[in-house]
Amino acid sequence: MSDKMNSKGSILIVDDEEIVRESLFHWFREDNYSVDAAEDAEIALRMYSKSKYDVLLVDMKMPGMSGLDFLNKIKQIDAEAIVIIITAFASVPTAIKALKDGAFDYITKPVDPDELSHLVDRAFQQIKLKKENTQLKANIEETIRPDNLIGESPQMQKILSLIQTVAPTDTTVMIRGESGTGKEIVAKGIHINSNRRYFPIVTVNCGALPETLLESELFGHEKGSFTGAHYRRKGKFEMANGGSIFLDEIGTISQKVQIELLRVLDTKQFTRLGGNDVISSDFRIIAATNENLEELVKEGKFREDLYYRLNVFSIFIPPLRERKDDIPLLAYYFLKQFTLAMNKKITDFSPEAMDFLVNYHWHGNVRELENAIERAVVVCKDGQIVPEDLPFQQQQIYRLGPEDQSLSAIEKVHIHKVLLENQWNITRSAETLGIDRVTLYNKINKYGLQR
Repeated sequence: MSDKMNSKGSILIVDDEEIVRESLFHWFREDNYSVDAAEDAEIALRMYSKSKYDVLLVDMKMPGMSGLDFLNKIKQIDAEAIVIIITAFASVPTAIKALKDGAFDYITKPVDPDELSHLVDRAFQQIKLKKENTQLKANIEETIRPDNLIGESPQMQKILSLIQTVAPTDTTVMIRGESGTGKEIVAKGIHINSNRRYFPIVTVNCGALPETLLESELFGHEKGSFTGAHYRRKGKFEMANGGSIFLDEIGTISQKVQIELLRVLDTKQFTRLGGNDVISSDFRIIAATNENLEELVKEGKFREDLYYRLNVFSIFIPPLRERKDDIPLLAYYFLKQFTLAMNKKITDFSPEAMDFLVNYHWHGNVRELENAIERAVVVCKDGQIVPEDLPFQQQQIYRLGPEDQSLSAIEKVHIHKVLLENQWNITRSAETLGIDRVTLYNKINKYGLQR
C-alpha cells in the first residue's frame, strides 16, 4: 500500500478475481492513490472497520456475500461511503438497483481502466466538495467576511454595505472593476452571506476558453458529442444547483453563447451538448467584467437584452490607487500569509518601503501588490522589508536630499516616480506627465534615468 499521507486518496478494491484485483491495484497505485485489495466482502468489511477508505470498487458477484449485500452493510456503517459497483453486462438491472441503494455509480466488465479512472476522479471531486461544504458550515460565522476582503477605506466600506444588502436576495449581481481588484473575492462574499451558502459557488473564467469549450464547461456534454468527449460530463450550471455560479470576464463571450446564456437565465433550464434531456438547475448568477459593457452594447458586440438581464445590481470595485488607505492593511495581510508559508521571520516594512507601496500606482491592483509582497518576502534577508526588496527597485532610487531643491532635481525625481508607477511604459508615462514620448525620452537621457 502506498503512503496515505502523500497519496491522492485511499481506494479499497473488492473482487474475488485475482487478475482483476492485481490489475486495478497497480493501475491506481501508479496514479498515486493509496490502494488495498480484498478477495471477498467479509474481509473488506473487517478492513473498512479498521481503516475507512475514500472510495470502494466492489464486484457485484462474489462467493458468499454479494456486492449488493456488501453495499447495504457498508451504508449501515457509513452512510457517506462512496461505492462504485463493477458488474457483468447481464447484471445491469441489478447495478441500477445498487444505484438506488446508494452506490455512487457502476461500470461493466470488461473494465475500461480509463473509464474507471474517470469515475474515481468524479468520486474524489465529490469528496472534496463535501469537505468544503462541511468546513463552510462549521466556520460560517467566521467567514461572513472573506479573509482577503480587506480594507477600511470609505470605498471598501461601501462595498461591504452593498454585499450585505444584496446577498440575502437572489438578485443577479454584476461586479465591475479593473483586473486584479478582487472581483471574485466580492462574489464569494455575496455567496457566503446568502441563503445559498451551504451549497457551492462555481467559478467559470469565460475569457479563458474558446466558444465550444465554454459551452461544454457551462452546459456539460454527452459522451461522443464532439471529438474528445469520451465521457458524459456535467456542466457548471448543473454543478451550481442550489448555489451560485460566478461568470468572470462575461464581456468576452461570443454572440452564440450570449443567446444560449440568455435563455438559461430566463428558464433555468438547458440541455447538455449532444443531449436531448432538459435539465433544470436552481442557481444564482454573479457576473464580473473589466470591460465597458455599455460600449460593447453600442458596438453590437454584446446583446442589450443580456446586458439588462445581468446588470440588475451593480457593484464597482475602485482600483487600489484610489483607496490608498487600504494598502498598508493589505500589505501586512500578505506579509503574514507569505512569511507563514515560507517560514521566514519578517515582521515589518521599513517606513521607506511602506511609503513606496502607498504611493505606487498599482496598475495590477491587489493582485500586483500580492505578487510584490511575495517577491519581497523571498529576497528579504532581515526581519524588515526595505525598498530594495521590492520588485520595482531593481535600479537606483532617486530621492531629494536637503541640498537638492532645484527645479531640475524635483523634475528628475517626479519623472522617475511616474516611470516607476507606470512600470516604465513610455506612452503611459508621457500621458501622465502631459508631454510627448520624444520629450520624455530626452528627459530620461538628460537625467540619466535607468531601469
